[in-house]
This record gives sequence, structure tokens and C-alpha cells, in this order.
Amino acid sequence: MTAGHNDKEITIYDIAKVLGVSTATVSRALKNNPAVSKSTRRKVLQTARKMGYRPNNFASNLRSRKTHTIGIIIHELNSNFIISVLTGIEKVTAEAGYDIIIAHSSETVKKEIANAHNLFHKRVDGLVASLAYDTEDLSHFDPFIKKGTPIVFFDRVEEKAVGVKVVIDNVKAGFMATGHLIRQGCRDIVHITGSLRRNVYADRLKGYQEALLANGLAYREDRVIINDLSDKAGLEATRRILAMQPRPDGLFVTNDFCASVVMQGLKEAGVNIPNDIAVVGFNNDIICKIVEPRLTTIDYPGREIGEVAARHLIGLLKQHPKNSATNRVILKSDLIIRASSLRNGDDASPA
Repeated sequence: MTAGHNDKEITIYDIAKVLGVSTATVSRALKNNPAVSKSTRRKVLQTARKMGYRPNNFASNLRSRKTHTIGIIIHELNSNFIISVLTGIEKVTAEAGYDIIIAHSSETVKKEIANAHNLFHKRVDGLVASLAYDTEDLSHFDPFIKKGTPIVFFDRVEEKAVGVKVVIDNVKAGFMATGHLIRQGCRDIVHITGSLRRNVYADRLKGYQEALLANGLAYREDRVIINDLSDKAGLEATRRILAMQPRPDGLFVTNDFCASVVMQGLKEAGVNIPNDIAVVGFNNDIICKIVEPRLTTIDYPGREIGEVAARHLIGLLKQHPKNSATNRVILKSDLIIRASSLRNGDDASPA
């Protein structure tokens, strides 16, 4: 079967022929160039739509060596925090005329490496990334650096890596969370955290340690539980807490979902929250308002982090950098106090 006329790709020459204008006029009108009158622009756009014209972005991208796409590597998809970060990134990139390609590593460096290679071969103009749980070597980002493709890391970052890092002050946040529990009368506080290879968890642990020290409380390694913050890990952590002698009276968990799993397990074992054990989570995920009692947490401004990361990347793209930027952007995070930690009434004092 031979291809009919309708299979032919419509070009600006076809539109120019129908309207009796030059191809330059059609080209300018399609780009909304004010050099072409409004009525002509409208006519060209209407005709293009009617004829089924599709702009050949691929050809123009080859000419300009730009794809107008930004690659995003995230470590998970099923988190309220990550979804809000993506919302912030998309808002800024769309306004700047960029498309995004999202890849997620499912918390494995192997998949993160594959994602980086894939996005490099797709010729993305820039990259926004948050590292997987077990990433140590960052050499898979080297091709971007060599090519001068700007990279902005957020949340999970490697301090020595080239590129902008957008984070919160996790040490301060850990200090705030632990300090709040101490002011509520807790003297034996367990900290549940993730892999200390990641800056976010190492820094929150440091904040926990500093708050204990500042309040004359001893730091005990047996009061720190390191796991992958999954529901299974939460159940295992609950068993460990219930077996502790004496039983702790405070709990700072570096993730709201894991905190909720542990709270549920403790309640089922007859533990009263907050009177027996006061609990603070981290992220301000939606689960904080669903779990009973409602969960005190550190607000992690995901949308703002996404917007700031994207704005920095767009700024770097407009400057045509050689990827020399290594600045660190620190955003504010707040303690949101709810019933899960309140034993002595409200706590408005700073940590």
C-alpha cells in the first residue's frame, strides 16, 4: 500500500503556499515574533493547526545543540516530599520553556548509574539529582561535568561533588527535634535513622548528639537504630525499643512514615504516646495528620527546594557555565508541634 497525501509531514512551506506569504513570515509567526502583525500571526497559527503542522523540534535542537529538556534523577517516587519537589521543579522549568525527563533510582546506585547514562545520551541541557541510599562514587556524573552540563543536587548530596547543592540545615533540624523532646521531659531518647553514608542522616544524627550534649545527657550508641526506614524496618525497630531496659521515654525518627509504623507498633503493645514515649518525625508528610496522635515533625519545604533547585539550574544554563559552581543553598525548616510529643503543654522556645 502506497502512502497517501495525508501521510506527508506538513512544513512551513505548505502553510506559506496556502496563505500566500513568505516562509520567513510563517516561521516568525509560529515563534510569536512581534515583527509579524497580530492578525497574520493568528491566521498562520489557525492554518497550521488546521493542516496538522507539527514543529520539527528535533531539527532545530540539532542546529542549536540544545534539547530544552532537563533530566531529573530522584531516589524514590512514593514520597510526599519528592512529589512536592517535582511540583516545584516543573513549575519553574515550564515557565522557562523546558521539558523534564524524570528517572528514579529505586534507592540503588546501579539504577542511578543507568539513569545518568541514559539522560546523558538523551542530551539533556541540565540535571537535577538526589542521590540513592547506597551511592558513594559519583563518577557517573563525570560525563556531564566534562561536557559543561550544569548539575544541581538537592536533599541527598555529596559535599565534595561539583555543582550547586540545595539542602536544609539537617544538623539544626536534628537539634530542634531532639531539643523539643528534652524540653518535654524526655531523658532517654532513641534515634532511628537511615544510612550514615548520606549527608541527611549523618547530619540529623549529629544534631541529635549535639542536643543531648547541650542538655547534659549522655550519648549512647545503643540508643541509635540505623535501618532503611521501610515498614519492615519500622516493625523491627519497634521490637528493639520494646525490649530496651529501661524503656526509653522519647523517640526521634528521621522519616515520618517509619515514625508512624513504630508509633502504631508501640500503641499495639500498650505504650501510651506521648506520656510513655513522646515521638517526633521528619518531613511533614501527609501521614502526620492521619496517624493518631498526630505526629510532631520537621517541615521539609519540598516545593520550595524544587523551585530553588530549578531556578539555579536555569540561571546556570543562561550563563553557559563550565560547571564551576559549587555553592550550597540552605533553606529554612521548622518544627511543627503536634500531639505525639506534647507532655508539658505547648513548646514555643527555640531549640
